[in-house]
Amino acid sequence: MLQTTIHNTVRCKGIGLHSGKQVEIVLRPAGVDTGILFSLHTGSGSSFITPNPDLVVASGLATTLGNGQDSVSTVEHLLAAVRGMGIDNIHIEVRGNELPIMDGSAGPFVYLLRQAGVQELSKAREVMAITKSINFEQDGKYIRAYPHDGFAVDYTIDFEHPQIGKQTLSLEITPEIFTDELAKARTFGFLKEVEYLHANGLALGGSLDNAVVLDDYGILNDGGLRFADEFVRHKILDFVGDMAVIGKPLQGRFEVYASGHALNNSFLRYLYANAEDYLEERSLAPLAGKVAEKGFSPVAPEAAPASV
Repeated sequence: MLQTTIHNTVRCKGIGLHSGKQVEIVLRPAGVDTGILFSLHTGSGSSFITPNPDLVVASGLATTLGNGQDSVSTVEHLLAAVRGMGIDNIHIEVRGNELPIMDGSAGPFVYLLRQAGVQELSKAREVMAITKSINFEQDGKYIRAYPHDGFAVDYTIDFEHPQIGKQTLSLEITPEIFTDELAKARTFGFLKEVEYLHANGLALGGSLDNAVVLDDYGILNDGGLRFADEFVRHKILDFVGDMAVIGKPLQGRFEVYASGHALNNSFLRYLYANAEDYLEERSLAPLAGKVAEKGFSPVAPEAAPASV
């Protein structure tokens, strides 16, 4: 399997979730082994960020990356689209300190990437593969990971709200599954939280145009839901985007309960810090049925997960 990038440069503008101001992104092709590269256009020039878990500087309303000088927020939906569509290398220029929220889903970014087109490059894809089972728990929430040849997610959410409740969905994430089953699922929030955030100068760009908003009893959006279980679908979308922060495609099977951006990043930081115990870098063969020599070994059988 060969590395990929986009074929053409594309751009879009939209409202930032935090500032409520218009921001712009430009997506450009990138060469082999570039990975995902952000360039932030500031008043003093350009600043660069190549994501890794330790560069996540905030995970409250969204995932924010920073390099000690500059930061860029709300990266998870675009990262989900990039990784979900199987794109290895891309240069993301950002004019503003956040990405546009668009409609609160990854759908507009999938459309943008389709307009750009995807092309193969000349080198085999490199992935980070889970090699040993792990159970990462905090405050009753958990992420359990197992070796798996692919990227599979079994996700459960449980909200005490009549329109949400307990929802579970299991998917093997492929470009087709991502675009058809996850990309259009929107972020969601509760009216009381939105009112509090706005009153405190936060989430100024948040509205019914870019989120599913619920009061104590129902959904306030005129059009209702895009999926009956849109809430858990969006949580999987966020998980795909947050796992992309590790830099290379991640292989494994993940059982997730009630996680969010903060726990997703804590899990990745643990993996990153203990990579020699749980991760292996593998190079996938460009031809089906064969494997490049670099760093490949068979996936170990699943075992009882080690707790963290």
